[in-house]
Amino acid sequence: MTSIRTVGIAGAGTMGAGIAIVAARAGFVTRVYDTRNEGLAVARTQTAAFLEKSAQRGKIPEGAVPEILSRWHGTTRLEDLADCDIVIEAVFEDLGVKHDLFSRLDKVCAPHTMFASNTSTLSITEIAGGSGRPDRFVGMHFCLPAQLMKLIEMSSGLNTSDETFEQAWQFALALGQTPVRTQDTPGFILNYFLVPFNNDAIRLVEEGVAEPADIDLAIKTALGYPMGPLELLDLVGMDTQKLLCAALYAVTNEPRAACPPLVRRMIAAGWLGKKAGRGFHVYGDTKMFGA
Repeated sequence: MTSIRTVGIAGAGTMGAGIAIVAARAGFVTRVYDTRNEGLAVARTQTAAFLEKSAQRGKIPEGAVPEILSRWHGTTRLEDLADCDIVIEAVFEDLGVKHDLFSRLDKVCAPHTMFASNTSTLSITEIAGGSGRPDRFVGMHFCLPAQLMKLIEMSSGLNTSDETFEQAWQFALALGQTPVRTQDTPGFILNYFLVPFNNDAIRLVEEGVAEPADIDLAIKTALGYPMGPLELLDLVGMDTQKLLCAALYAVTNEPRAACPPLVRRMIAAGWLGKKAGRGFHVYGDTKMFGA
């Protein structure tokens, strides 16, 4: 059982929007914060489309969409997260940005509010160090796309209390997710493997070994992956991949984690991935994955 009733999500991008769906769908009042009204509007529209498709496919009961959407509240005012029992951060992989956000949240949230970071590469202890409440801070890395993937990597910082971690674990179960415990190490489990693996796929394209569609087809057919690495990168976004590479390479010095030059060229060209209509593949729409 969990005592959490109201959930805050800081960041309405691809990851934050997906986490918000998970929370609202599980019955929690969900407050989604973003600095841009346009970002909130896009997230709301994508969420509604995703839920409608889920109902059509029998994944949620018919008629459940309005009820779920009634629990989803967007805001550009950080103060509107004041009554949240937990706030999950889903912003850029930049330690300074995260410290600034949590410092401001610490001033507006109640003392009992837990903070969580969805970081996939940065140290939970380092992020918590700028939060004002490192004992009530935990890592909760949802997998992309969060609205479809069940896994959450759960990590304690050095100062995270046992009570906080247990509360976060029970909350993850209440969300209907599958938590696994990881140490506070670079990339945790998934991105320790995935960032270098995806970079290897990018370098295959750079070197002209094969076309993106053929690389994805080979991986899906031979390894049984539901999505090819270049399809996944298009979903993640080239701008996000660049930040992931920078964060992981900085703490590991692993050559395979270094950002391939092609990523930088694609960003310069505006080929950010599905959200821009073009990445390694071309897309006819920018709907949320699964909608």
